[in-house]
Amino acid sequence: MLERLKKLGFSELEGRCYLTLHEEAQLSGYEVAKRVSISRTNVYAALRSLTDKGVCRTIDGDPVRYSAVPIEQVVKYLRSEFDETADALMQELKPPLAAPAFYNWQGDDAVRMAIKRMVLSAARTIIVDIWSEDFLAVEDLLLEAERRGVTVVAITLGPVQSKLKHVLTHKRMEMWHATDARSFYVLCDWKAGFLGAFGGSRKMSALETDHPSVTEMLTQAFHHDILMMDMERDFGAELAEAYGDNYEKLLNHYRTEKGWEIP
Repeated sequence: MLERLKKLGFSELEGRCYLTLHEEAQLSGYEVAKRVSISRTNVYAALRSLTDKGVCRTIDGDPVRYSAVPIEQVVKYLRSEFDETADALMQELKPPLAAPAFYNWQGDDAVRMAIKRMVLSAARTIIVDIWSEDFLAVEDLLLEAERRGVTVVAITLGPVQSKLKHVLTHKRMEMWHATDARSFYVLCDWKAGFLGAFGGSRKMSALETDHPSVTEMLTQAFHHDILMMDMERDFGAELAEAYGDNYEKLLNHYRTEKGWEIP
């Protein structure tokens, strides 16, 4: 609970004092200091700060006694304060025009945090291309986005069970099975792209960019995928006969007759 309070802006000592008062109301500063085993000077400073923040109440007397404001009231108050501040900042801090950029994210926690931020910021459309093994890592975020009116399309390499309205299953090519990591991309509102990979022996990393050359390529990849899936659904037998399962005949044409090096 202390870590959660710290995320709400409490210092560690403020959090400990609040939890102490939450368990037992109307304590003096001396009694709070005894319970948290911290000097009275520091505890009185923390109690003043909690009072200034509106999450601790005082009862006049000798000595002054303190009580915690119920946590549900604290959360509603802090949420209201946050929303007002956030709205003001968005009105006052208009983003400057900036050149497209590439941002690198390293580590599992950082990558997942960036994915969450991008999905939460999408206003109209989210496209996700991901292996079925990793779909659960983003499904709840996508469902929440769909509930707020965003069009979400998930293309999964392999079948999944999901309550999302638009889930398309991409045929797995045999050549992909030996890959070290499972690549994915997220495309938000056709203008913000995120590319990375789950699994593998390397440290998890991903690229975030709003560069049109990348977002346009991801858009084309999406178009290619949905068109190919429709054609495979309608003409699967004919395609397999003409080009082989997983298009091996067609790929070998380029490998052998044209001499291209195609993995």
